[in-house]
Amino acid sequence: MKTQILFRPGLAEDGECDAAAIYFPTVRYRTEIEAGSLVIPRYSSLPYYEELEQDVRRLDGRLINSYAEHKWIADFHYYNELRDYTFETWTESTISGAPPDIAYVVKGRTNSKKFQWRNAMFAENRRRAVEIGADLYADSMIGSQGILYRRYVPLKKVEEGINGMPMSNEYRFFFLGDKLLASSFYWAIADSVPEGVPAEATKLAKEIASRAAAYTNFFVLDIAETAEGEWMLVEMNCGTMSGLSLIEPIDLYSNLKSVL
Repeated sequence: MKTQILFRPGLAEDGECDAAAIYFPTVRYRTEIEAGSLVIPRYSSLPYYEELEQDVRRLDGRLINSYAEHKWIADFHYYNELRDYTFETWTESTISGAPPDIAYVVKGRTNSKKFQWRNAMFAENRRRAVEIGADLYADSMIGSQGILYRRYVPLKKVEEGINGMPMSNEYRFFFLGDKLLASSFYWAIADSVPEGVPAEATKLAKEIASRAAAYTNFFVLDIAETAEGEWMLVEMNCGTMSGLSLIEPIDLYSNLKSVL
């Protein structure tokens, strides 16, 4: 099966489209997709993922992640399988039963307002978390995702961004199934970047990927070190829409080509 990348260049990292084109035919419009292709929709699967899947199926092709595989990630269903690796989490229907006096991180199932950390993400208790959640419902993008209330676990901070946003010792990993494609430090906006990716973070990412691969195909894991020196899954995202952080595009696409 021929592989093609459906690219939306306006959302891509610098040089990413050119790097992808070295290893795969790239197209910008659905009408350019060839029949019978495996399609990797980079930055182009949303907001009409299900519609895109139907169009590709009519061409006897398939997406690298089916709509159902994408939804397993985007709707936070992965929490049921991976809860042992990540922060305890409540939803809008269960937050009333959560502890009232612990700190929370409040976000959408996919997106957050991390650059407004003090006012729109961190809550010192459940009451404040519910207030932030109500405000996020009014956000046109986040509100439609549904709100998550996650137990705040202090992470090892390497820098502090605007509005008190903590930049943790965090790393991004791209996987195709259980095969690691590329990894890097998460914070591309940081002034100082650690060298390499810690072996402990990579080990945990591979362990999580071995379980996640039973449910989805192309995905990203963000792994961070806690203030106590443990490693945890911060979140999981669909590989079709995830940014590269500090991953070199040539590394991602050359390894993706090799694994495919």
